[in-house]
Amino acid sequence: MTRLAANLSMLFTDAPFLDRFDRAAAAGFEAVEFLFPYAHSIDEVKARLDRNGLSLTLINAFAGDWAGGERGFAARPSKTAEFAASLNQAIDYATGLGCPRIHVMSGITADEPDASACEAAWMGNMRLAADRTANAGLEVSIEPLNTRDMPGYFLAHQDAALDLIGKLDRRNVRLQFDVYHAQIMDGDIIRRIERLKGAYGHVQIAGVPDRHEPDTGELNYAAIFEAFDRVGFDGFLGCEYNPRGRTEDGLGWAAPFLTQKGA
Repeated sequence: MTRLAANLSMLFTDAPFLDRFDRAAAAGFEAVEFLFPYAHSIDEVKARLDRNGLSLTLINAFAGDWAGGERGFAARPSKTAEFAASLNQAIDYATGLGCPRIHVMSGITADEPDASACEAAWMGNMRLAADRTANAGLEVSIEPLNTRDMPGYFLAHQDAALDLIGKLDRRNVRLQFDVYHAQIMDGDIIRRIERLKGAYGHVQIAGVPDRHEPDTGELNYAAIFEAFDRVGFDGFLGCEYNPRGRTEDGLGWAAPFLTQKGA
């Protein structure tokens, strides 16, 4: 059964962050995800989740100077201290907010002089992340990002990410399968959903190529939703797209999957 989570870093952005929880619940979402909650206290965020009866499916660990182009630390050999600090902070927030998983970003490594050192840093940092999150009962998500939107990012392909996850040998590290990024880089989405069954712990969706609502662009999301159902994926699908206008005005495609609260 298709279940949707609103990504509050990209949807309802005409409202302040904390007010987006109210908007998501009013639109019929039962769950949310977002990138970085760290500008607000755990208590502030938890109060908005609780008053709206929302589940939280995913947060990101702090990824550095976002406006300046940083996209995480895991594969950056000179940033191990920053990585450890961001991990500790994310675990505190995830446990305090009842969130089951943390997306740990690998970072931009195109300018790093030694690719093998980047992989070694990634392995060491991700083992640390896996072990610390396991102690807290949490899962770690690893997401490949497409080279058009994120040139120089450490991971771009699904199979490469799975190879590294296999080398980690940690049961709580899983693929974050973003259909938008996967279509741009790898394609063959239906067969990939089937072939990678059980490897991904979280899924995100958007239209391709423009990252708008899923009912736009080249992908048949009705077939994609059926494929996820067919392989038994029972998690939420994170709606991580840029609305063409006001978020509520573009939710017609999602109406069959949302609770009816007057959206």
